[in-house]
Amino acid sequence: MLEYVVLALTVISFVSLLGLCFFRGGFWRADQKLPQQITDCDRCPMVTAVIPARNEAATIQSAVTSLVRQNYRGPFNIIVVDDCSVDDTARLAREAATERNIVTVIPGQPLPQGWTGKLWALDQGLRHGSERWPETEYWLLTDADIEHDPSVLKRLVAKAEFGELDLVSLMVRLYCGSFWERLLVPAFVFFFQKLYPFPLVNQPERSEAAAAGGCMLVRRSALAAIGGVAAIRDQLIDDCALAARISQHGPVWLGLASRTQSLRAYEELAEIWAMVTRTAFTQLNHSRALLVATVISMSLIYCVPPLAVAYGIAVGDVWSAGFGVASWSLMTVMYWPTLKIYDLPRWRGFFLPVAAFLFVLMTVDSAWSHWKGKGGLWKGRSYGGV
Repeated sequence: MLEYVVLALTVISFVSLLGLCFFRGGFWRADQKLPQQITDCDRCPMVTAVIPARNEAATIQSAVTSLVRQNYRGPFNIIVVDDCSVDDTARLAREAATERNIVTVIPGQPLPQGWTGKLWALDQGLRHGSERWPETEYWLLTDADIEHDPSVLKRLVAKAEFGELDLVSLMVRLYCGSFWERLLVPAFVFFFQKLYPFPLVNQPERSEAAAAGGCMLVRRSALAAIGGVAAIRDQLIDDCALAARISQHGPVWLGLASRTQSLRAYEELAEIWAMVTRTAFTQLNHSRALLVATVISMSLIYCVPPLAVAYGIAVGDVWSAGFGVASWSLMTVMYWPTLKIYDLPRWRGFFLPVAAFLFVLMTVDSAWSHWKGKGGLWKGRSYGGV
């Protein structure tokens, strides 16, 4: 009896992976990227960058410097909102501005009820920018731990102008140095692409919408049309919430960056765990049904195949072992393009089931934290729970 159950589960896993491979927009190809070589726009509209920063002394200087050194020909301004930091964030941001006088550092006000900290800081920066540079046509919303490629702003604007897009976003290359980062960070990017298939997001006629908060170029008129970031003031997954709102008014585009990168390191498993559990259950709309469905589907698709291989070898079940090998091999091949982005060898693809299992545990822990009233804990602030 057991051998039939194992075989059935393994076949379901294989069929599910085939479906993901051929009927999910080809997300796994990881091929949605800004062109490296672009044709300059006839005009270079004014862009104002807004960086919310709370206790970011370790990275803020590099982040601001990378923006100061952009080779964009148009007018460009940078606003750093010091969100009640207790370290040297503000001082280091000012020091990074010495090369060009385009950086303004403003102190953040206390967080009002009903807002998340990042969105409140962004709102203050946007209001300041609107008053000081009313001719701004695009906002570059970015994070204090992002080091930008010198040409990225020029390419983002060109993409928006030529494509008549209201939002252009890049999922930056995440830091990937430690053992746990190499195991989990590419897998995180792979699963994010599966959840929000970039090729489908980039088709205006489709309903899918997503963005990555580390690098978002937003047309000012589009942001104003949805009521600014105040329209999503309480959202923890603010980037995708913003993309969903803006996509109702105009097209959005989401791609992968190869040279714009995050400087934030997660060297220990606990650090990655905290990052994922902060929003995982929120991503499921705090639904118990979706939680159960996610746990079952992730376990079935990614964890069953290696278990089936082990079982098949142990008891001599050729069919279970065969389908297990086929499923495991297929998911590994689908994972290769994402591994390539991180310059990791292909053999690491065989460890995708391990990463999937850990992400399942993180998702369950995220739900448990929410039920205990400790959901959304980030930078000393808690944003919910029941």
